[in-house]
Amino acid sequence: MAKKRIVLALGHLALGTNLPEQKAAVAGTARIIADFIQDGCQIAVVHSNAPQVGMIHTAMNELPKYHQGYTSAPMSVCSAMSQGYIGYDLQCGIRSELLRRGIYKPVSTILTQVTVDPYDESFYTPMKKVGRYMTRQEADAEEAKGNYVTEVPGKGWQRIVASPKPVAIVEIDAIRALLDADQIVISCGGGGIPVMEQGNNLKGASAVIEKDLVSGLLAREVDADILMILTSVEQVSLHYGTDAQTPVREMTVAEAEQYCREGHFEASSMLPKIEASVSFIRAGKGRSAIITSLDHALESVEGKAGTVIR
Repeated sequence: MAKKRIVLALGHLALGTNLPEQKAAVAGTARIIADFIQDGCQIAVVHSNAPQVGMIHTAMNELPKYHQGYTSAPMSVCSAMSQGYIGYDLQCGIRSELLRRGIYKPVSTILTQVTVDPYDESFYTPMKKVGRYMTRQEADAEEAKGNYVTEVPGKGWQRIVASPKPVAIVEIDAIRALLDADQIVISCGGGGIPVMEQGNNLKGASAVIEKDLVSGLLAREVDADILMILTSVEQVSLHYGTDAQTPVREMTVAEAEQYCREGHFEASSMLPKIEASVSFIRAGKGRSAIITSLDHALESVEGKAGTVIR
């Protein structure tokens, strides 16, 4: 009997925000992933990286101010660093938890590049905030370099970058090979390293790809059975944050698309999760998507928690 293949998208609550928090959070996340493995599932992990890439971006851009000979790092390099840093903690945590249960199964992190369209409309209207707050003088210097900044009332200015849609996963063949060998793979971290094709070369883009959208793309490309997106809430709700808030246990693709048109989901939070789920399900038969919290991940597969889209 074929094993159930799950693409598991981890939100920031599964990882913490700094080094000690991440170490502690990953230990709990690893136990849940090990439960899925013990139940006979194949797992591909995608993770967020917003606090981590912001920390790295800040550090790499502050360093040259105090030490001659060092240069700042572009967003694509910061993204690659965050993939290695988070992947290292995850693969160590998962491996240790599996060995405690007497299970030997390799866990690998793939530094993953994801191509984007250079003409994606988001490059003309960047919105993703990254890095620390700056003074007006520092913001002017960023704009002089051709970067975008935005004012955050009461806090200063912050750099903003584009969030283009993912087009293709460059290392998809390696990811498939690991999954087909029944190994655990961590890939597309933080949405992947955004790159643009220029002839035979891949050029890093000053952007951040939405992690949920690339999770849906990965799930399609590896022919997963389930796309599971873990977030801060147990279920998707209509009229979220109002007196009329209504949790939804199940919805069809058609219903999900209708709710999107009606504006029930915020563009920066739930909307990309729904969009990723719909595109994944529409690309094959017998698929489902689950949106829930980390604590309810196992229950959701049994239909006891979360929101299922079919």
